[in-house]
Amino acid sequence: MSSLDSGIDWERQRAFLAVMSEGSLSAAARRLAIAQPTVRRRIEELEAQLGAPLFTRSPSGLLPTDRAHVLKEHAQAMAMAADAFVRSASADAHEIAGTVRISASDVIATEVLPAILADLMRAHPRLVIELSPSNRNEDLLRREADVAVRMVPPQQEALVARRIGAVLLGLHAHPDYLAYAGTPAALADLPDHRLIGVERDTPVLRTLQDMGFRVGLEDFAFRSDSDLAQLAAVRAGLGIGFCQTGLAKRAGLVRLFADALVFELDTWVVCHEDLRNVARVRAVFDALVAGLSAYIATN
Repeated sequence: MSSLDSGIDWERQRAFLAVMSEGSLSAAARRLAIAQPTVRRRIEELEAQLGAPLFTRSPSGLLPTDRAHVLKEHAQAMAMAADAFVRSASADAHEIAGTVRISASDVIATEVLPAILADLMRAHPRLVIELSPSNRNEDLLRREADVAVRMVPPQQEALVARRIGAVLLGLHAHPDYLAYAGTPAALADLPDHRLIGVERDTPVLRTLQDMGFRVGLEDFAFRSDSDLAQLAAVRAGLGIGFCQTGLAKRAGLVRLFADALVFELDTWVVCHEDLRNVARVRAVFDALVAGLSAYIATN
C-alpha cells in the first residue's frame, strides 16, 4: 500500500491551502492560529507523502509549483465539504439553530442584510450566521454557501430560487457637493464634475455607456473597483456616482437624471434544493425574501 493509499491528513491540506493563499509560512501560521514550525512540518510531510515539492523559495516568499496549482482546486473542494459538514452538524434539521452561511454582494451584505438578520437572530437566538460579502457568485452546489443573494438569474439546476424584484441604481450626489459644484443640467455637463467610478474597464461601465452615460475611465476623479468605496465616496460628498436608490434615500443623497439613467439589478434568493427543508436554512431563506422585498419597495 502506498503512502497516498492510506489517505492524506486534513490538517496538512489546511496548511497547504493557507500557504497557497498567504504566500509564506509565517502568514499561514497566523491565519491558522498555529506555530510556524507546525505549518512547515505539515507542508514537508505532505510533500514527502506526495513525493514532489509543492513550493519553491523566492525573495517574495513561497511560490507554488505546477503540482501545487493542480492540487489546489481539489483541496479547496475538500475544505468546502468540511465546512459544510460542520454547518450541517451544528444543529438538528428541524431546529432553527446552528450555522447558516450566506453569500451576497459587498454592498447588499454590508448595507442591507445586517438589519434583516438582526430581527431574525433576535427571534432565534441559537442561530449562527456566517456572512460572505463577495461579488463572486459562490457555488451553492459545492456548498460554498447555504443561501445566496444573487443579482443574476441562477443557471444551475438543483437550486431553489425566488425572484425578489429589481434593485435600482441611479446617479447620485451629496447635497454638500452640489452646493459646492452646482447641479448638472444635462448629461453633457457631467464631464465637468468630479465623477466617482471604476479603475478598470468593466461590463458595467460599458453597459452604462450604452445607456447614455458617455464617460470613460479618464473622466473619473475618484476611482475604485470596490462598490463599497464608491458608495462611501458619494456619501462623503467627493463627487457624483452610482449607488442603489434605497441606500441613497437613507443617506439623504440627491438623485440626478432619474429618467435618463436607470440601472436595474435583478435580485434572487437561492439555496440548494437539498436544504430547503432544513429549518434553519428555510428560516434564513424566508427572512431574506421578506427583508429584501421590503428593501426593494423603497427604490
